[in-house]
Amino acid sequence: MTNDIHLTEDLRVKELKKLVSPTNLKEELPLGIELTNKVLADRETVRDIIHLRDDRMLIVIGPCSIHDPVAAIDYAKRLAKLADAVKERYFIVMRVYFEKPRTTIGWKGFINDPHLDNSCDMKFGLHSARKLLLDIAKLGLPIATEFLDPIVPQYTADLVSWSAIGARTTESQTHREMSSGLSMPVGFKNATDGNIEIAINAIESASNPHSFLGIDQNGHTAVVKTTGNPNTHLVLRGGKQPNFKYPEVTYAACKLEAAGLEKSLMVDCSHANASKVARNQVKVWKDILKQRKKGGCPITGAMIESFIEEGSQKISGELKYGLSITDACVDWETTERMLLG
Repeated sequence: MTNDIHLTEDLRVKELKKLVSPTNLKEELPLGIELTNKVLADRETVRDIIHLRDDRMLIVIGPCSIHDPVAAIDYAKRLAKLADAVKERYFIVMRVYFEKPRTTIGWKGFINDPHLDNSCDMKFGLHSARKLLLDIAKLGLPIATEFLDPIVPQYTADLVSWSAIGARTTESQTHREMSSGLSMPVGFKNATDGNIEIAINAIESASNPHSFLGIDQNGHTAVVKTTGNPNTHLVLRGGKQPNFKYPEVTYAACKLEAAGLEKSLMVDCSHANASKVARNQVKVWKDILKQRKKGGCPITGAMIESFIEEGSQKISGELKYGLSITDACVDWETTERMLLG
């Protein structure tokens, strides 16, 4: 009897490559007891801030995306010293973003294409990403990332203290289900058009139990049953217009309260709030600091895109060290002035 499966399946699949299982990668690059305890403590601090039990501000800061581990460690060493200097006011968590959602096409991030040449060596990408996370964690820095592919968390989530669901995926059922099972706090960004109802719906959804298809630590397909994530919050990133000023923040807080949720939110100083101009992040930062000084402010966190050099560059020819290849960032000197001022 002829097997006709290949007549109707995988007609546009060029190749399938097996990957190392999450268990095997973690055995090669283990977290260890000391770092495990550090991650647990950092997550607890983040939870305390978003639930208004710690009056410091949560600052998620770092490059738009990781493309050069050497520059990332250079930045992390600087940030670790700065984090210690401002620890009474801010709890610093480094952005270590390995996945980039694309509106159409483009570089999908370090895990997908670590060599920046469309070779998509994901085996190398996953290994290098986990090693970098460990190296950053050893510097004492909590780690933040955006989870885009629902399989990636099995390889890296044990090292992450805060995660984001981006504006393009906040409405996705897959990402809401995934977030309901994540072990760290999760920030949901408003939609790209500025709609915050979508993010509020996502917060409600992720706080509830779900069942969905995924993989286990051995890489086998499994039904994942979750308990729901009670540590989720809103991230205002702007839309058709910025939404970081007092009226928009107050409106968002009222919407959260009406939904029975904590009046606690983060403001993304970049993206649409900065009109995609890196230096405008300074204006946004100063505005939210003024709002916090008034008291009773629902802003409990901020996100800043920062790297060694200001601006961004395209992936072509020899790349400039410490310069983003995705969104433009403020430089290190500006970063210091923002956080020390």
